Amino acid sequence: MSTITIIGAGMMGSAMAFPARENHHKVNIVGTPLDRAIIDHANKTGEHLTLKRRMPEGICYLQIEEVERAIEEADLIICGVSSFGLDWFYDNIIPKIPEKTLVLSITKGMLNLPGGRMISYPEHMERCTKKKISFNAVGGPCTSYELADRDPTVVTFCGRNIEELRLIKSLFETSFYHISLSTDVRGVECAVALKNAYALGVSLAVGLSYVREGREFEHYNSQAALFGQSIKEMLRLLQIFGGDSSNISVGAGDLYVTVFGGRTRKIGTLLGMGLSFDEAIKRLEGVTLESIMIASRTARATRELIEAGKIDEKDFPLLIHIDELINGGKLVNIPWSSFETETII
Repeated sequence: MSTITIIGAGMMGSAMAFPARENHHKVNIVGTPLDRAIIDHANKTGEHLTLKRRMPEGICYLQIEEVERAIEEADLIICGVSSFGLDWFYDNIIPKIPEKTLVLSITKGMLNLPGGRMISYPEHMERCTKKKISFNAVGGPCTSYELADRDPTVVTFCGRNIEELRLIKSLFETSFYHISLSTDVRGVECAVALKNAYALGVSLAVGLSYVREGREFEHYNSQAALFGQSIKEMLRLLQIFGGDSSNISVGAGDLYVTVFGGRTRKIGTLLGMGLSFDEAIKRLEGVTLESIMIASRTARATRELIEAGKIDEKDFPLLIHIDELINGGKLVNIPWSSFETETII
């Protein structure tokens, strides 16, 4: 039996307790300073306040003041914070992690570097410390609530060392949680980060359908067209940012599951209904939207590369439109004709 400490009591981080406890490992869930109510509720009821599921028996729920003890006894640490909490994790948690400790991050995203370059969060974590810590990460497709419901899925764990990845896999693999492994950290993390931006784009069609029908009614031709264009652009971006193109399967699976539910679908639907970005954000007040962050960062990098003459703007019409909706004050007007191509073989 190993000890797994999850730092951050959000939905996905907490859902990782389900396969861990299925394999009889000891699990600590340590709340961030923003998770006090979640930890208190779990201690009192055994249920997760936002995941709205009864948690497995035997989990130890701890407030942030007890984080050092939970880290010291851990064989593996899960970074369970959102993108908005990563600076806190870098500054307050990484300095406390002993060398040679295994870390598994469930946070999806990329960071901008000069010249239109982007790197993954695990790569940035390595830059944040001189310690020899093994930073690894999880790529989807997987939603927190379906993981808690034990609905079968196949995810990808990525990291530098395949033997360490095999060890981490042995801790979590179950009859419902199946795990592929990859040492292409940039590729896996880029693919699953991009899906957040493009899930917003596909969800525009949901809002357009609601307006067209005057009720909640979905047209799948338009969603499929946007899905196909998303895959085309994601594949190009994967290659541009230094990931292997085979990771498009990971990104496509994660894109599919994200379009069918969650916060990104909500913001995309509202924008598709004709709301401005500011109006849509006001409707979703209090909702964490990592899709906005990764879409904006990706668009910034893409525009830098376009301005430098390294890529062609016509290859990214959907991303550019998403950026116009988020950061340009424009209303939805999907550039359908720009998705058309001619192929001569």
